[in-house]
Amino acid sequence: MEQVTQQSNFSNEVLDSSQLTPYHAQEKIALEPAHIKANNILRVAFFGLVMLIVAVIKWQTFSPLSQNASQVFSIILAVVGGISVLAIVMGYLYDINMAYTLREHDISRYSGVIFKKVTIQPFLRIQHVELKRGPIERKLDLATIQVFSAGGAMHTFELPGLTHDTALKMRQYILEHKDMTSHG
Repeated sequence: MEQVTQQSNFSNEVLDSSQLTPYHAQEKIALEPAHIKANNILRVAFFGLVMLIVAVIKWQTFSPLSQNASQVFSIILAVVGGISVLAIVMGYLYDINMAYTLREHDISRYSGVIFKKVTIQPFLRIQHVELKRGPIERKLDLATIQVFSAGGAMHTFELPGLTHDTALKMRQYILEHKDMTSHG
């Protein structure tokens, strides 16, 4: 039997980790300030409404609460107030810590306050990209991009707080380059 050997361009060399680009050296682009401000306003409005509802129930005069019920609603009001402040602060910190990096062959999303998360999606594995705009985003000229990877029914991640123009350009770039990475 004759053996046939084929030449392969595949290599898998060991890399020296000291020569890799430092993770923190990648340029991160933050979300638009208008997005962060709108999210804060929505959070404050939502939790303010919840606090108002509890306060109205506690101090309404058409069916006065018993002493025990009034004390319970005082506790509920304090707990809701504490949770509201925590949610507003954490939401703000989450928004200001979210960022992205668009590179030649992939897109990265950075998020998290206490537990940091980095999601890197190679263009080669992207099935499609969706651009979403709700009424508030349209009013502020913002958009959200959803990236769907091949083989998954759900989106890999979404990137909110982009200007509409940036989102359109980013979507177009990804779509133009998702098939080129396998040929280049």
